[in-house]
Amino acid sequence: MGDTLTSLEFITDAELVTACRRGDREAFAQIVERYQRLLCSLAYSATGSLGESEDVAQDAFVDAWRQMHTLREPEKLRPWLCGILRFKLGRRHRSAQQEPLRQAEPLEAADDMPSDDVPAVELTMNREEEAILWQALEGVPEIYREPLVLYYREHRSVEHVAAALDLTEDAVKQRLARGRRILQERVLSFVETALSRSTPGRAFTLGVIAALPEWVLPAKAAGLGAAMANGSVLAKTTSLAAILASGSGVVSAVLALRANLDQARTPRERRAVVKITAAVFFGAWALLTGLYVLRAAAFRWPDAALVLAAITQAFVLAFIIGLPVALLRVMRRMRRLRSAERRRHPELFGDPRDQVGSAAGEYRSRWQLLGVPLVHIRFSSPDDGERPVFGWIAGGDRAYGLLLAWGGYAVAPFSLGAVAVGFFALGSVSFGVISVGTAGVGWLAIGCMAVGVRAYAWLSALGWQTAAGGGFSIARTAAEGPVAFASHANDAVARQMLAAPEGDPGQLTFVIIISLASLIPIALYARAVRQRLGRQSAPEESAPGSSPGR
Repeated sequence: MGDTLTSLEFITDAELVTACRRGDREAFAQIVERYQRLLCSLAYSATGSLGESEDVAQDAFVDAWRQMHTLREPEKLRPWLCGILRFKLGRRHRSAQQEPLRQAEPLEAADDMPSDDVPAVELTMNREEEAILWQALEGVPEIYREPLVLYYREHRSVEHVAAALDLTEDAVKQRLARGRRILQERVLSFVETALSRSTPGRAFTLGVIAALPEWVLPAKAAGLGAAMANGSVLAKTTSLAAILASGSGVVSAVLALRANLDQARTPRERRAVVKITAAVFFGAWALLTGLYVLRAAAFRWPDAALVLAAITQAFVLAFIIGLPVALLRVMRRMRRLRSAERRRHPELFGDPRDQVGSAAGEYRSRWQLLGVPLVHIRFSSPDDGERPVFGWIAGGDRAYGLLLAWGGYAVAPFSLGAVAVGFFALGSVSFGVISVGTAGVGWLAIGCMAVGVRAYAWLSALGWQTAAGGGFSIARTAAEGPVAFASHANDAVARQMLAAPEGDPGQLTFVIIISLASLIPIALYARAVRQRLGRQSAPEESAPGSSPGR
């Protein structure tokens, strides 16, 4: 330990600050090791709780990492850190009665971390000892208590205490003498021993480093290269997966619009397609905008974060339930509209391709397996009363596949659609073991909104076990995100759980690849619809003054 302290003394605070601004976490670890006793001691002198003092000190170090670029005089690092700590202590004191949900102790998993120190079980004070310690110190005025606490935590060095508190050594000696006299002689020995045992060690440093957020350096200081180097692989892979999941919904909507327009045969059908597509598309974007506003509000008013998180989950639930119900009604309406238009404008359906059951409008393979067609695809809009398509591979407005299905409603082990249900489901709303889309619901859920055992989302992640994302992250066990609620939220335990083997980035990478590959059948389907049905020229469209393909 002494060798470590000696080596650190050769590196100035200014040099460490400069390294931290480049994203050097090891340099910040040295800062934590250098000043952890000071901050923890000042916090303990103010709170009287060892656990709470380390909690506040850890938060202060994390804030310092975030705000490192604002330190104009790097050589004044120590008073700057003390200022951050005292601000947090004052704020905690003022909001003691209105504080949001308290998170778990950030160092609960310290025993699992590698450390060269003595095992924590031999260093930890029990609650009875801590209570007696504070009972002895509480009656000492703060002006004498701070030097006293620092003195025994700084290896009984008057010089260190004087430097930490910007006092002369004589002033420190006088305050120590006064503090000792105030303490009753019968508890002095116990206090000295207890304080030395409570000194934070390597485990505290590891806890701070584990809790540091990603992407905190300003662009001018860090640059894109530094940000990429410092961001964790899991966080970057999760963000990419969520973005691609969200984008897949947009691509699917565009392809669906083109296919539906190619299937339409009357102006009324085309208007209905455009209106419905616009309503779904802009309605979804309005919802996402609302969630983004709620997310921004939670950043601005952290005291209201819990209420805003509850409102967000209500909107997410409404979307997950509302879109499938609305889509069923819309599809029923479109089938009735097609039948009505056939009766109203039979001349527009005279082409053999537009007859019910035509080879151009529907394909059913001759090959079957267990009595089920290998491939069954409907290219034309269905009439009222037509049954859903069904096959090992199925595609259409309502598609049920024993292997793969895509369409408005798709149900299959691998399903792609506006509403998708299956083992792997990709859609605007998806339900599956692995669900990807604008809103994903499943064991592993990824998207703009995600609800599952493990949830990864851009705006709202609600997970039974873990949740992570760039907005609201709510879970029963562990959560990481700007607005996180869980038994372990944004602490070392949460980071370890989200980085565990079952949360390997390779799994998310696989999801990304499948998400991209799954767009291929949708694109091929839209192309086939255009080739089979998109060159229709109705009589009224070929009349003088009309535009082809109107």
